[in-house]
Amino acid sequence: MNFTKELNIEAGKAICYSGFREGQSPETGVFPTYEEIKEDLLMLHNHWKYLRLYDCDLHSEIVLDVIQNEKLNFKVMLGAYIAAEMNNFGCPWGGSYPEAQLNENKERNLKQIQKLIRLANQYPDIIFSLSAGNEATVDWTDHYVPVKSVINYVKMLKEGAKQPVTFCENYVPWLDKLKGLVDEVDFISIHTYPVWEYKNIHEALAFTKENYFAVANKYPNKLVVITEAGWATHSNGRGINPNNVSEEYQEIYYNDLVNWSKEAEILTFVFEAFDEPWKGSDEPLEPEKHWGLFTVDRKPKKVMKSIFSESI
Repeated sequence: MNFTKELNIEAGKAICYSGFREGQSPETGVFPTYEEIKEDLLMLHNHWKYLRLYDCDLHSEIVLDVIQNEKLNFKVMLGAYIAAEMNNFGCPWGGSYPEAQLNENKERNLKQIQKLIRLANQYPDIIFSLSAGNEATVDWTDHYVPVKSVINYVKMLKEGAKQPVTFCENYVPWLDKLKGLVDEVDFISIHTYPVWEYKNIHEALAFTKENYFAVANKYPNKLVVITEAGWATHSNGRGINPNNVSEEYQEIYYNDLVNWSKEAEILTFVFEAFDEPWKGSDEPLEPEKHWGLFTVDRKPKKVMKSIFSESI
């Protein structure tokens, strides 16, 4: 099947972008400014064609505004970040909420989907695809949403906007739990993180390929996109062995991943552009904070130093 012709989605350099800097966070409502996002996108625009944004919040609105106003050549996958609609007592970092909170989340999720439709129609030449959520059905998520709800959100998006619709999730649920969703989405989006699954750098690319082909071979009539794959540069030892992460290992995995994706013509979003210190615990070496190809102060890590100078 010619997915490029059917969906108008082709392989190209792609990256996940979230522009929150020191002291900024979606949780506190302190967002990057227009000028800060413009600075970021001017850094990225000659090197990546696709951006992935996670939420229909002020951050994403500013990003879309900057791309349009500054006439930057990006294509955006825009997502709706859907919150917990069910308790997930198996989540190790808290997936339990009062019933009132779950009901409030359902109302918020509906508004997120409606806003995603509005933005999709407002920026049809910039937004190339829509995601109905992110990691909301995997066993360990703290924002669990039943598959039936995700299917309903996908249907709403397809009815309200013209862009292809997907759902971004770890590769594992696609192999079983999300079979019913496969028929509804226009393409499948998977996440693969070898280092989270205790793989070292020598096993990394082979494991990513294994994850990808497990899904792609199961659904040969669906395009499979990798919407997250990356390598952390620090760890406090929780979930990731500190011996498995470094800037050197990130560089190796990034180059292997990008080269394989290009050869295999797979659209792969690298996670992520910049470190995000607001994420995870207060511990400075929390791995969630250290996936960027650049530090939070916009300095290139080792993987980017051949392209970007230290003077940025």
